Amino acid sequence: METIKIQIIGGGNLGVALAIGLSKFSSNSEITITRRNIKQIKFLENQNIRVSSDNTFEINQADIILLTVKPYQLNVILHEILPHIANKIIVSAISGLSIDTLEQKTNHAHSIVRIMPNIAAQFGESATCISFSERSNEAGQKIFELFNLLGTALIIEEKLMDGATVLGACGTAYALRYIRAAMQAGIEIGFDAQTALSIASQTVKGAAQMTIEEKVHPEQLIDRVTTPQGCTIVGLNEMEHQGFSSSLIKGIKISFDKISEL
Repeated sequence: METIKIQIIGGGNLGVALAIGLSKFSSNSEITITRRNIKQIKFLENQNIRVSSDNTFEINQADIILLTVKPYQLNVILHEILPHIANKIIVSAISGLSIDTLEQKTNHAHSIVRIMPNIAAQFGESATCISFSERSNEAGQKIFELFNLLGTALIIEEKLMDGATVLGACGTAYALRYIRAAMQAGIEIGFDAQTALSIASQTVKGAAQMTIEEKVHPEQLIDRVTTPQGCTIVGLNEMEHQGFSSSLIKGIKISFDKISEL
């Protein structure tokens, strides 16, 4: 199988998660990751991931260049790398940066694919949304296949990318906040912290797996564990009285409004 050389520019939390995930789940990938201060990512070398402080380090040999930097860093990085590359697949995980803008900034000389993964990619459990233009269809399909190894990959219209950021990337934090709350409740009813965390985490993982495998509305699955006059229904009703669903929906919508302003 032919080796795919991937250069990740941006060794922050997302870049590191993608580097680890790709090294674990894409057996034919050779990963390089760059960051100005490499001290924090040197540990990746123990996982057969190459680390460099130079964004142009052997970049001409890369098949895929993956940008996981902040929007304000983009122009400086492109100024650095563009003289060294030709006809590459450039994959952007930069929030708010449109395909059209990146095509213009790269002089329409490369295939552009836009993605929004999340940090669960490190464990092969990312929900990655992918968009690309018709001219980059072949490259887009390659990126879809690659990121499908890291969880679930979905091809969406680019206009939904801000929504994908909120639902899939910010959503990781929302799910973790639920787990934290469930853990705290578990401690109140008698469990030690680690046991409460283990139960809450596995329960969320199991519930998610049910929806993924069965592809039915969550309410149908809720019905299976909700019996008349039982403890589940009274708990659900109390949560709804306290605004559980409405507060979550409001939080997602206000995050969406915020990202639209950026």
